[in-house]
Amino acid sequence: MPFLLRVELPDVPGSLGRVASAIGEAGADIEAIEIVEHRPDGTAVDDVLLEMAPGAMPDSIVSACNRLDGVRVVWISRYAAGGNLFLDLEAVEELTAHPAEALDRVVDLLPVTFRADWAARVRRVDAPGGHDSTKIVHATGAAPGTVGWFAVDRVARVEQPDDDVNVLCAVPLARTGSGRAEQIVVGRRGGPEFLESELARMGHLVALAVSITRPG
Repeated sequence: MPFLLRVELPDVPGSLGRVASAIGEAGADIEAIEIVEHRPDGTAVDDVLLEMAPGAMPDSIVSACNRLDGVRVVWISRYAAGGNLFLDLEAVEELTAHPAEALDRVVDLLPVTFRADWAARVRRVDAPGGHDSTKIVHATGAAPGTVGWFAVDRVARVEQPDDDVNVLCAVPLARTGSGRAEQIVVGRRGGPEFLESELARMGHLVALAVSITRPG
């Protein structure tokens, strides 16, 4: 069973090796690792894709890592994508290979690139009574049936009222050919929070998708 572990650790040689040894002793094999963020305080955040041995429990992985000096498990969950971690470069290659479909493709790619559960491209529309509403233009299969509108002028973490399940961020899009304002909303069920480095990378990927859909 594949699991995804997000772990904070000292950004010094040997730290990742100690974490890897602890994970192995607790009954899991490491399939892939991605460095998510280097922090000014001398720590790093890594995403680790694990394959759990039969009978091994996630709690044992968490306990083994947290016992190490300076190491803290931020989050662990089953990882439905499995197999590998999808990297930014692969996302860029997908977008440039299908420029006419780039806006829809980036919606499909953001969840696998950033280990989220869903993404949706939403358009702001006029609703009866003069109130603003949204229309989902394109979404991944796990997206909710309705997604709210967020007043953002750059990629940012956002919150939806009465939603204590999804951790969200929103990326604004330039006005499309429809003349309507649009944005992409990405959600993780239960966490973890989107890091500043993830928001920056997400903004770059969406900007690329927007730029290559425009006529030269």
